[in-house]
Amino acid sequence: MWSLSAWRRRRTLARHPVADETWQRVREHLSFLDGLSDAEDRWLREHSVLFLDDKHLSALPGVELDQERRLLLAAQAQLPLLHLGELNWYQGFHEIVLYPDDFLSPQRHRDASGVEHEWDAEHSGEAWQQGPVILAWPGVEASGGWEGYNLVIHELAHKLDMLNGNANGLPPLHGNMRVGDWAKVMQHAYNDLNRQLDRNPHAQTAIDPYAAENPAEFFAVTSEYFFSAPDILATAYPRVYEQLRTFYRQDPLARLQHLQAHDPRYQGPGSTHPL
Repeated sequence: MWSLSAWRRRRTLARHPVADETWQRVREHLSFLDGLSDAEDRWLREHSVLFLDDKHLSALPGVELDQERRLLLAAQAQLPLLHLGELNWYQGFHEIVLYPDDFLSPQRHRDASGVEHEWDAEHSGEAWQQGPVILAWPGVEASGGWEGYNLVIHELAHKLDMLNGNANGLPPLHGNMRVGDWAKVMQHAYNDLNRQLDRNPHAQTAIDPYAAENPAEFFAVTSEYFFSAPDILATAYPRVYEQLRTFYRQDPLARLQHLQAHDPRYQGPGSTHPL
């Protein structure tokens, strides 16, 4: 049966071909894609092109974009959607603004006594409700490994979170998931992290202490770790890992462990990434 959406998809892919050598260079930069199946790699490659056709990248002076760099960003953006189906998970925004470095962002907070505080904070990324995603390009380039950091996934996790309204750490769950189970697991881990930092604000926590800022940041940070340091997240908060595994319908930990067992690049004392 003829499908308009399928025709548009084929047309977009035909208009924006990606050479094998270009895609290989993108894959070499993004080691956390190692171990994907051929079918997953093909999906990611095609949907990276479709993502770039759907979203406008606004590069500020100092950021130079070629096809490889655009694909570098898009592949990271699409990884969380790999097994989520063809729904429009990144609806509600059409633009990604790229800064050449971290940027100052005005912040506002009303404390418990009702006093409002305003200040400028240095950020490497932001996601606005019904607005653009803002990324500092150095953070995009530094992402993609197994080090527990991924600016792109962090900010786009906020966009998934915002599908239910304001970011609160609760994205739209699948039919086989229960809100009560999600909330209980996430709240318990969030409280544990905050207790550690209350005892010692300089504690070396297993995951980035920024996750303790609020439930929205906890979801964004744990999503980063889920894809880029699944072993650390699964050890620190195994039930959080399981909730995210069910939500994203992926198991990066199993993929990493398979690489460590069978890929010589991942073998060696303490190695969690290519040597």
